[in-house]
Amino acid sequence: MLAKETGLTALLFNLVFDIYRSWSSVTRSPSKFRWRHDGLWSRLSKGLIVLIMLAIARLALLQGSLPAFSTQDNPPAFHPSFIVRLMTFCYLAAFNWWLLLCPWTLSHDWQMGSIPLITSGWDPRNLITGAALVALMALSYRFLMDLELQRHTPLVVGLMLLVIPYLPASNLLVTVGFVVAERVLYIPSVGSVLLTVYGVQILCHRGGRWLALGLAILVAAGAARTFDRNRDWRTRETLLRADLAVLPHNAKLHYNFANFLKDIEQQENAIKHYKEALKLWPSYASAHNNLGTLVLASGRAEHHFLQALKYNKDHVNAHYNLAKLYRKKNRVSESLKMLERCITLEPRFVLAYIELLHITPENEKRPTLERLIELEPMNWEHYYLYGNWLKGRGLWPLSLSYYKRSIRVSLLSRGALPPLRAACLLLRSAGQRVRLLQLTTSWHTLVGGEGAASRRRAAAAAWRLRSELEGRAARYARTPVMTSTCLHHSQLEVSPETIKQNSLVKHTRTITVSSDLNINTSCQKLDNKKSVSISAQYKPIHNKSEAGPKQKSCPLHKKNKIKEPDPLPFVSDHLIKTS
Repeated sequence: MLAKETGLTALLFNLVFDIYRSWSSVTRSPSKFRWRHDGLWSRLSKGLIVLIMLAIARLALLQGSLPAFSTQDNPPAFHPSFIVRLMTFCYLAAFNWWLLLCPWTLSHDWQMGSIPLITSGWDPRNLITGAALVALMALSYRFLMDLELQRHTPLVVGLMLLVIPYLPASNLLVTVGFVVAERVLYIPSVGSVLLTVYGVQILCHRGGRWLALGLAILVAAGAARTFDRNRDWRTRETLLRADLAVLPHNAKLHYNFANFLKDIEQQENAIKHYKEALKLWPSYASAHNNLGTLVLASGRAEHHFLQALKYNKDHVNAHYNLAKLYRKKNRVSESLKMLERCITLEPRFVLAYIELLHITPENEKRPTLERLIELEPMNWEHYYLYGNWLKGRGLWPLSLSYYKRSIRVSLLSRGALPPLRAACLLLRSAGQRVRLLQLTTSWHTLVGGEGAASRRRAAAAAWRLRSELEGRAARYARTPVMTSTCLHHSQLEVSPETIKQNSLVKHTRTITVSSDLNINTSCQKLDNKKSVSISAQYKPIHNKSEAGPKQKSCPLHKKNKIKEPDPLPFVSDHLIKTS
């Protein structure tokens, strides 16, 4: 009952069936009404009260008013002539009954001219209406004649299930948003089945030879039609093609099929079906709007958008598309006017606010950005846009905070790279490498899983160790270091003043050179006038070719010198945990 109006008729069916079953006792011995008595009138009163309460509750959910429909939803309901409306609605009831008996012409949408109006009493479709009315009167007569004896209860139940659930969708009581809808025939189909089976049962008692064969053909035909219709419902394309083959004059089907072709990038075919929909229904505002989005290059887009607004002045998408078109043509004032109208019609239309950012001056974008975050707090793109705006204004700390919020929100959708990249570039430009490392490590840990996280932690440890070693090397570079690996005679000379001072010291110093270096070099001759004490582990070999005022490298060392590649970053193995 809360989803479909036909649910409300279930209680009404029970009340009518209760009257039918209790009719004989009521007519023979009428009882007085007692609220606590379990009589018919007490049950009817309670049932009617509950029915009224449920109807009021349903209307309360609709905010006290019935839904509003347009001409394209239900064309007969808006015709000015009462006779035309009555003849068309009666024919629609007969047509729905025919769909239960012979479900050959089926469609998921019967709007926009699928069933033309009956404007004349000489229309041959009135004969179908008359035949259905005669059959209904015959069944009703059988129903009234059976009130006393009640010998045909299945017929009565089938008739009530056929008629009562269809009443809310018949357009005779209230206006609905369709002319034919196969979904409203689910409960009436139960009544149709009961009537058919009961009729077959009566014929079997009278002895029909060909009845079994006819029944088998009927069941086989129904099964084949069901199988064929199920194939139509496999995909969106197969359903639309099958229904267009049945109802080629339905503008709504052409519009839906054009939308499908547009989604699969068949623009030319989509334009053809949009034009066909407008040919069948010239005032189709949505078809004008969608066609305008496909003919931007031809210059006809503005015409179709304006036509959409002509037939539907509250068409939100037409206002939005026209605003985008005006912005691209530098007609800023007109674009702003369309966007304001669009936001007035739909205050939560996010795309309109995003389009508004393109034509708003930089100093006035803050309210629009805050409104975007208010409308969609779980959309990372809005925080990213806000961060970019703050960065352009020079507010880097606030910009970084919005970038981080964007990253945090984007993790719910498997992580987005633009806000992470923007935050990293901002931290790098500020020279905050430690925070940059922490940010990227945290992001990789949350996105990549445990295995990837361990590898990234190892890489982070290596990066920290490398940075530490680079710092130490920079400190060591400040102290002078002997670059030559060969000992020159000038480095081994000791002045007389030094010898004199050393004689006063109890322990004479001896210059030693470590034997681990294992240096085999040729050095110049020592000056005979200078005396020095040298360890026996160092035995210099003099080379005459090296004599002279210019110091040269040792030939032996030059011969053994091998050019080594550039040192790679050294990482200690015990500082890195591998997975």
